[in-house]
Amino acid sequence: MAQKVVTRFAPSPTGYLHIGGARTALFNWLYARGRGGTFLLRIEDTDRARSTPEATQAILDGMAWVGLDHDGDVISQFDRADRHAEVAHQLLSEGKAYKCFSTQEDIQAFREAARAEGRSTLFRSPWREADPATHPDLPYVIRIKAPQDGNTVIRDQVQGDVTIRNDQLDDMVLLRSDGTPVYMLAVAVDDHDMGVTHVIRGDDHLNNAARQMMVFEAMGWDIPVWAHIPLIHGPDGKKLSKRHGALGVDEYQKIGYPAAGMRNYLARLGWSHGDDEFFTDAQAQEWFDLSGIGKSPARFDFKKLENLCGQHIAAADDAALLHELEGFLASTGANSLPTAKRDLLSTGMYCLKERAKTFPELIDKAEFILTNRPITPDEKSAGQLDNVSRGILHELTPRLQDVTWSRDALEAAAMAFAETKDIKFGKLAGPLRAALAGRSATPSVFDMMLVLGREESLARINDAAQGQV
Repeated sequence: MAQKVVTRFAPSPTGYLHIGGARTALFNWLYARGRGGTFLLRIEDTDRARSTPEATQAILDGMAWVGLDHDGDVISQFDRADRHAEVAHQLLSEGKAYKCFSTQEDIQAFREAARAEGRSTLFRSPWREADPATHPDLPYVIRIKAPQDGNTVIRDQVQGDVTIRNDQLDDMVLLRSDGTPVYMLAVAVDDHDMGVTHVIRGDDHLNNAARQMMVFEAMGWDIPVWAHIPLIHGPDGKKLSKRHGALGVDEYQKIGYPAAGMRNYLARLGWSHGDDEFFTDAQAQEWFDLSGIGKSPARFDFKKLENLCGQHIAAADDAALLHELEGFLASTGANSLPTAKRDLLSTGMYCLKERAKTFPELIDKAEFILTNRPITPDEKSAGQLDNVSRGILHELTPRLQDVTWSRDALEAAAMAFAETKDIKFGKLAGPLRAALAGRSATPSVFDMMLVLGREESLARINDAAQGQV
């Protein structure tokens, strides 16, 4: 029977969920979800100065917005410090680790002497094979006995086999002199205890794998499958940073990108499935595999992100899209939608979501819904409301009053009226846009009339005809 897949995302709480961290979480989520496995969340909060409840909440909020649900409770690494120390003491009792009494001054002196003699400055503790009877009554750290001969091979699903000479590895500290565990020990113990089968993380952790493997091997534990993914670079090929724009996923929410588009884009950022660009979560879960991850850093491209987001907005369920739109408004501190406006947006979503790449663009298209009488036209549409145009709207109003309020009937009535006036429909559309929305870039006039309804549409047209706009 195949082993059940267990992946994990293990961020350090730094105040927000970094876009690179979100992609790492996504890859772990896709790999587990696509195989009926388990996706766990561990907060690596051992740095107590930086680890605050607010920082942890920011990560949880970021994951919730991106749409990455995890299984079980959130695990705190700090809360497991006793377990980490227990493993260090077990290795000490089995002779696989030792007490080291060397001070920072001793280590510095060793390195200076080695440098002067042209030797490796990798610290070799004189206490590794010391008789416990010679141990002084002084503070000590616990170090693991690293292998000194041969090689350590990290069998990585993305990077291939990475070989590190064991004489390049020092005897890693497991417990500090105050008894607190180091990060490397904590990660290895947590991954084992959580049953993690696949460690999918950034390739800045690649060298850590060799050090964590020492703990796995000394304890006789199964080593997880490694997959170290290249970092994300900016459009200029340099590591993604603030100079490239938004870094935290909360900023992308406030910009107005839909979460589905964000998931799709992040999945394509360093992973591919043939030439597929646009895909659903279900397809991504079915297709995602470690073999599809490239070895080169991915470049963040805002135009591609916007293009995918536009496709996801167009394909979205109207009710779900409206719900996410409200979440966007809340994230920016905007007022919630009045019930009447919300109902109209729901009705009109079909004509708003086409060609909108972000929620601000969608809201801009929905201005005819969100505005109230009397309409204040912008400069361009105000030019459509000269005396001739107002006269035309005045004549059009009674023609529309008795029409069945359907698209076909409205179109037929408008076209017939244009014919009687011997004008092209375009000459009529401009003033109608100005009357209904107060702007020139809008959905079609018939869509606006259908969404607004007979009473509101005629009131706006009449306002314009009477010169009240």
